[in-house]
Amino acid sequence: MKSAKFAIGTVVAFTISLVAIGIGIAGAQEISDCFYLKSLHYTAAGMEYWYKAEQGGLEKITGVPYEKLSCKGCHNGGCDVCHKTEKVQKDCKQLSYTKEAATKLSMCLKCHAREKSMIGLDHKAGQDDVHIAQGMVCTDCHSAREMHGDGTTYVSLKQPGAMDTQCEKCHDEIKPTEAHSVHKDRLDCKACHVRHVVSCTNCHFDHMAKTGERKARPVHDWVFLMNYEGKVSSANMQSFLVGKNKTFLMFAPHMSHSIMKKGRDCETCHATDIVSQTQKGAVKLTWQEDGKLLNLKGVIPVVDGVDYSCAYDDFVDGKWIPVKDPLKPVVQYVGYGTPLNKEQLANMAKKHETNPVIIPQPKK
Repeated sequence: MKSAKFAIGTVVAFTISLVAIGIGIAGAQEISDCFYLKSLHYTAAGMEYWYKAEQGGLEKITGVPYEKLSCKGCHNGGCDVCHKTEKVQKDCKQLSYTKEAATKLSMCLKCHAREKSMIGLDHKAGQDDVHIAQGMVCTDCHSAREMHGDGTTYVSLKQPGAMDTQCEKCHDEIKPTEAHSVHKDRLDCKACHVRHVVSCTNCHFDHMAKTGERKARPVHDWVFLMNYEGKVSSANMQSFLVGKNKTFLMFAPHMSHSIMKKGRDCETCHATDIVSQTQKGAVKLTWQEDGKLLNLKGVIPVVDGVDYSCAYDDFVDGKWIPVKDPLKPVVQYVGYGTPLNKEQLANMAKKHETNPVIIPQPKK
């Protein structure tokens, strides 16, 4: 009798378990419905989108489909990458999810290597980004929607609507300085307040395709200017070597986390030697000197048709070997950025003349 009751109880319990599992499966959210899977944090779609030949990308000279490159594995695979935290209690490791883990600056810099490099360079030079110096972290400006997605598939973080972060959301009152009065709404804040950018030059495509390891020669202490969303904004460049002598040059709007409280002086942009070189149609961006790679310093306008020359090196047995006769690079403008026009370049060529700024006084 006892064994019969036990058998019946076992069957009932087993049946309840099956029903529970069935309900769980039926009620579970389909993994394809998760809007995070459409976020740029997950897809890193910008790399693929701008690489494609139909976008004028690097594929034009490599002939290698993006799907065969290791780049496609560069994305945030799930919540635990950012939100996981570990605690050890009584020799037992306990895992949990926390918001705090994801808001730490060190967590973001695990993946965002360019910004990590920039922050390190500025700190060493005693010129910390104004926000970093105040103890701010990435999530003080960047929203959860930007990181987790909103169900919309964006092809680039520069695509209109993809990002929420804007300087004006915090700095809503702009002081009536001369620069603000003269430029009005034609310049984005970043054009004057970004100190410099870190650029990856001479990215060696063949080495990356073969080994999955990225090899490049980073440089800094310069910033480029191009148009983005109707305003002149800060920009960056990236150069590539493909095969023995094929080259590629890319320009894109870029927000560098090297922000100055005081904007750059007018003389650093207007009537400079770099602007003069640009008007003449040729600017040397990088070159070799005594076995070292050097780069141009300052503010560099991006203008279509200008010959922006770079030094290119092959990577052989762990060493950089100069390429003697590199082919002229294929040039691409990405991130919804466009070159400055001739009128904008002509304005940069004009020598700045100081005009007095009348600051409104409070009424008595």
